[in-house]
Amino acid sequence: MRRKFKIPSVYFYPMKYKSTNGKSVSVSFEEATLNGQPPDKGLYFPEKIPVLSADLLKNLKNKSKAEIAFEVIRPFVGETIPAKTLFQICEETINFPFPLVKITEDIFALELFHGATLAFKDVGARFMSRCLKYFCREKTEKTIVLVATSGDTGGAVAAGFLGVEGVEVIILYPSGKVSKVQELQLTTLGKNITALEVAGTFDDCQTLAKQALTDEKIKRKVFLTSANSINVARWLPQQFYYFYALRQWTEEAAPIVCVPSGNFGNICAGLLAQASGLPAGQFIAACNANDAVPRFLKDGNFAAQTSLPTLSNAMDVGNPSNFVRIQKLFADDLQVLRGKMEAVSVSDELTMKTMLEVYQNYGYVLDPHGAVAFRALEDFQAANKKQKGFFLATAHPVKFDSVKEIVGTFGETPAVFNELLSRPKRSIEMSVNYDELKDILLSKI
Repeated sequence: MRRKFKIPSVYFYPMKYKSTNGKSVSVSFEEATLNGQPPDKGLYFPEKIPVLSADLLKNLKNKSKAEIAFEVIRPFVGETIPAKTLFQICEETINFPFPLVKITEDIFALELFHGATLAFKDVGARFMSRCLKYFCREKTEKTIVLVATSGDTGGAVAAGFLGVEGVEVIILYPSGKVSKVQELQLTTLGKNITALEVAGTFDDCQTLAKQALTDEKIKRKVFLTSANSINVARWLPQQFYYFYALRQWTEEAAPIVCVPSGNFGNICAGLLAQASGLPAGQFIAACNANDAVPRFLKDGNFAAQTSLPTLSNAMDVGNPSNFVRIQKLFADDLQVLRGKMEAVSVSDELTMKTMLEVYQNYGYVLDPHGAVAFRALEDFQAANKKQKGFFLATAHPVKFDSVKEIVGTFGETPAVFNELLSRPKRSIEMSVNYDELKDILLSKI
């Protein structure tokens, strides 16, 4: 019988967040969430890395998912949200399964697609929407949440904020570069959700969003924040599911952890959890043809690139925003980073081959992003004495038409899928022009 969890009423941990650019004043979790991005255009990063309690690590398998989430996130939130409210937010954020599924003797999949929008970003979007609702409870001006998406972020944020009074959500996505299901999830809700279909790449969308967040003219007229993983309230709760994997891990040795990586917020959250005490082994950033980080780890020179379209479209990021947080976590020490994280690039050809082979050999249906991670993990194991590990299955296969074309099936289809197909698409087409975005934002006032 599980013991009753007693929510602590007092917590003395005044966490502050500084900018990765080092030119803005330190702020609280509340201020960092509301601001989205520091004025100096860096990213907020915690001034201290919390140390996980011995009780949490010792009793991980005996604690509920909500208890784990609360204990992990509490040091980062501090006193900006009352303990009981924060625990409720955690409960609502993670109220769906996170199963660790065995595929081979050495490889497990941590399935993160059992939430409302069938993708891992449901966790961050749900947590952030509830934090923002609490922080804005007494605000009289309208709040606009701006988000750029390469696929799953938009739908998760839209679902998380749908119907929240006083909040408008503006989503920028690259036209023709997200899957049909992903597009429907962010363009069919209506109400307080507006989808902007941009004639460009995800990096273009991200650049437009960042420009708006630092536009003083707009900020004087409306409260504007971001729901991308640049926002700490979106980024930090991604630590939760690494703990949920360890809660189910039965092997003696710590697991290798492989993360399909685009904007690098997800793997950065895992590395942050490890720095706090999470007992995990080597991390692998599994990338597609957009290989800025693998090249950096190889030669020490970081060069942003124009994003390339691939089968694993949510990872089509040529200039990953969150990588600067990883560098900050390791104090810009490339050698230390290389010891903790490997980064590899997997081609579309190899991705398709992996999807087909895994289905034929093990009966498991991978989406393209999961296939990139599976292949990267399997290759790492082959070179490192078959150390066991898991990869993050970040999206349900049904979200990608290519899965059925390559494998012949989506596997078990969720009930929400057919209902989604019946909804009409509603989006506003725009070019890569900041003035167009600015006019749309000002029209929402």
